[in-house]
Amino acid sequence: MFRRRTTFGRWKAFAARAAIGILPDRGRRLSTAAALVCALALALVGDPAASADPHTLEIVSKSGVHVFSVELAATDEDRGRGLMFRRELPDGTGMLFDFGRDQEVAMWMKNTLIPLDMMFISAGGRIVRIAENTEPMSTRIIPSGGPVRAVLEVIGGTAKKYGIAAGDRVAHPWFR
Repeated sequence: MFRRRTTFGRWKAFAARAAIGILPDRGRRLSTAAALVCALALALVGDPAASADPHTLEIVSKSGVHVFSVELAATDEDRGRGLMFRRELPDGTGMLFDFGRDQEVAMWMKNTLIPLDMMFISAGGRIVRIAENTEPMSTRIIPSGGPVRAVLEVIGGTAKKYGIAAGDRVAHPWFR
């Protein structure tokens, strides 16, 4: 099947061939420095199609729509490790824990070095409960307060900062 290359694709291919030295004679005159600059620029820009982030989540609150970039924790191993041992979590990022179906869940902060806000979310995409500024390194159990499908962990203070509250809507493919 024939695929038409975009201009971006041609330049990407040109830079790759230049970097490994397999250009026709006219292209070989391109200096090594220029080839490296092209390759570096393409690496920094990346492929536009690959830059779409499939791990975004939106929360619709009274104060507006808040977009988060999230890591997904869908396996037992991922959920068990969570955000343990992290020394920082940038604003606007977090981890979304999937439990597959609505059920009572409990979390804790063992080996978690930073305070977190935990948002317990139903399968319908509503925030059931928020545990704000949870205590780092604590083994105290933090219950969901009702059946939930997922838990979003973000840096402590996020819910208050953005006015996110129980009842707010969460948009992500895991929720109906």
